[in-house]
Amino acid sequence: MTQQINISQIKGRVTRNKIYKGIFILAISLAMLALATLLYRILSQGLGYLSIDFLKNYPAPYIEEAGIFAGLMGSVFMMCITAPVSIILGVSTALYLEEYATQNRFTRFIQVNVQNLAGIPSIVFGLLGLTLFVYLLAMGYTLIAGALTMSLLVLPVIVVASQEAIRSVPKEIREASIAMGATKWQTIWRIVLPASIPGIITGAILALSRAIGETAPPLIIVGAAAAIYTIPDSFLSKYTVMPIQIYSWTARPQEEWQFVAAAGIIVLLAILLCMNAVAVWIRNKFQKRY
Repeated sequence: MTQQINISQIKGRVTRNKIYKGIFILAISLAMLALATLLYRILSQGLGYLSIDFLKNYPAPYIEEAGIFAGLMGSVFMMCITAPVSIILGVSTALYLEEYATQNRFTRFIQVNVQNLAGIPSIVFGLLGLTLFVYLLAMGYTLIAGALTMSLLVLPVIVVASQEAIRSVPKEIREASIAMGATKWQTIWRIVLPASIPGIITGAILALSRAIGETAPPLIIVGAAAAIYTIPDSFLSKYTVMPIQIYSWTARPQEEWQFVAAAGIIVLLAILLCMNAVAVWIRNKFQKRY
């Protein structure tokens, strides 16, 4: 009797496993179909307008002269500010929370809020950047205000990724270093950080790729221009970025501008794919298993 019950339970589990597997495959298939349809539409519309001139030209009122150079360089200059600010602050925060902070209610409160901030919509960070950097600190609608707003956007993601990378270093390695006479900071600098750098860099690159691709909502608020005919020459310059430029093209009524926007999307996708590929390569190349 007991054996029959066990056999029926096993059959029930196998049946449920097949059902869940079918649901999973169906969901993945629908997602991949939607992605393939989107990519086909973008490539079919934008490849004909993608050229060297498109990459070198500034925005123009005529379709055949329009280019994405200003947005491309604006994104590059913005990342030159956002990357060091967010990585330094994010890694420092993660080190403090994992290595120095005492585990109490206040620390747990900070960690929970950091994790929650990683899922907040980007428009909220745009409003925060408008209030803090544009108005309170009087930076105006400039490149530095936009870059610091992007730093706030990606900072929680970098903190969480850095915490996971630091936490993955075995406790025994720390104890062995201290037993050999090293101080706590020497152990962190020479043992913990080198071992966790692959995970930190991977998380940072993925976070920065999010910043490049999701800049439209927050940067519209902090003053990114729809059309700029020069590249930024200082932190206080006016600026634009690729998502803003693409958004301005899609808002125009002529159908040809939609094809120009598709060409800009192809450029943006290529940059994002390259950044994600670098992140995956770093993870696979330098990740250590203990």
